[in-house]
Amino acid sequence: MNAVILEAGTVSRGDIDFSPIENLVDRFQIFDFTPTDKTIEYVGDNEIVLCNKTPFTREVIKECKNLRYIGLCATGFNNIDLQAAKERNIVVTNVPGYATRSAAETVFAFLLEFAKRTSSYTNFVKNGGWIRAKSFAEFVYPTTEISQKTLGIIGYGAIGKQVSHIAEAFGMKVIVNTRTPIPGASNVSLEELFVKSDYISLHCPLTPQTEGLVNEKLLSLCKKGAVIINTSRGAVVDENALVFALESGKIAGAGLDVAAIEPMSESSPLWEYLSSENDDLPKLLISPHVAWAPIEARIRLVEIVAKNLKSFINENPINVVNRV
Repeated sequence: MNAVILEAGTVSRGDIDFSPIENLVDRFQIFDFTPTDKTIEYVGDNEIVLCNKTPFTREVIKECKNLRYIGLCATGFNNIDLQAAKERNIVVTNVPGYATRSAAETVFAFLLEFAKRTSSYTNFVKNGGWIRAKSFAEFVYPTTEISQKTLGIIGYGAIGKQVSHIAEAFGMKVIVNTRTPIPGASNVSLEELFVKSDYISLHCPLTPQTEGLVNEKLLSLCKKGAVIINTSRGAVVDENALVFALESGKIAGAGLDVAAIEPMSESSPLWEYLSSENDDLPKLLISPHVAWAPIEARIRLVEIVAKNLKSFINENPINVVNRV
């Protein structure tokens, strides 16, 4: 069988070995990126497609006549019309769990930056502040301990649980909001979580029920000094409401690895706020959807993609998201 990967550039910048996949097929084509209007052309006569965020609508699936398998190089699958694939007996698989530790660590990269202000202090030193100082310790920016602070976790899947474990190691108090109460966890309502938390970390999938979940009403409940951290999906947060909460001082900060539109649009309220912010202590920290991307996580990703594909070829598919 022949295979094509449509977005190799989202998995590797020349630092990942694709041979575990290539060795499973007769022909393996590689495209770094695929424009939406080129999807059908790039798929061509291949039976196997590997992709990340390329949209596979009903129309695209209809035109890909030989397609038998879509292997996602990601956990999320909202870019695939699963029903249309199922009707064509096309198996769709995803990659769960490969970036659990990476995403959880990113939460604490944001959290500790707000608590300790390492970047701000680095800029202070770089600009000569310590050289001009009269004291050996120039604590010009306020910092806090995170021990005994309350971390509210929304969504308690694998990443939420990993975040909880790390938080407990730091001595934080953890409260949880999830669809199904977790035995042994401090389960609370959304409203109570926003009222009580010093830090709030989002780990829920993007669904019609969670879109815009973090809105003006919930943000208005935050205690002064609270910080929102989102490493899940951008659209879980109402970005206009978040910017208003930052501007008004209702919350002290937000650390985001995701945005509602990716790559970020120039019309994004987050971009407008970020580009106008000129403060030694920035309230908004953003990374470009890279919480999942450490080299170790991407190696695991390719290993699981290859395992998924091998299982499909052996007629015993695993990690199927559209049971056919």
